[in-house]
Amino acid sequence: MYLYLFGGSFPEELSYPFILFGVFISLIGLYVYLRAAPEAPNLREGEEIVATQHPVQRVAIVEVLFGGLVLGIGIYWLLFTFRPYVYPTVAFVLGLYLFSSGLYTYWANSLTTYYVTNQRVISEYRFLSLAKREISLNKVRGVEERRSVVETLVGLGNVHIASGGGKSLEIEMKNMKNSSDFVDDLRRMI
Repeated sequence: MYLYLFGGSFPEELSYPFILFGVFISLIGLYVYLRAAPEAPNLREGEEIVATQHPVQRVAIVEVLFGGLVLGIGIYWLLFTFRPYVYPTVAFVLGLYLFSSGLYTYWANSLTTYYVTNQRVISEYRFLSLAKREISLNKVRGVEERRSVVETLVGLGNVHIASGGGKSLEIEMKNMKNSSDFVDDLRRMI
């Protein structure tokens, strides 16, 4: 945008990819905002929702901010210093990757909902179409909680639920707060 508005000695065409990327991000962000999370699942007779969880956005926000910082450094090096082009290019590509990856994670987390009912565990992700996985509680064969060092520091965890049906009947619940309490509650229900 700087190149487009304030020009200087740079060709105007250099700003077009930035403008297109910004418009793309704005349109997807608007879609995610309007679409929000999936609706509550259709419940069976006698079934009730015990817990509802959404992934926490902390990891995605940190990735977006860090990617934006690295991207800004790359642009600064490219436009306002006399460094060899390899350094700003590497910083720019790395920053753009981290920024885009963080935005994708943020959007995916916004459109993901986990439900635990008294009969099933359900994971729903809805972007353009619905991706829904569910496991009956009587088929759950294992519940595993995973935490990296960073996730332990920020109080997040991942919960992996497996059934006896192989890889096709597994649910991975990512970036959950109070994952230990959630796992304990789930184990009591099994």
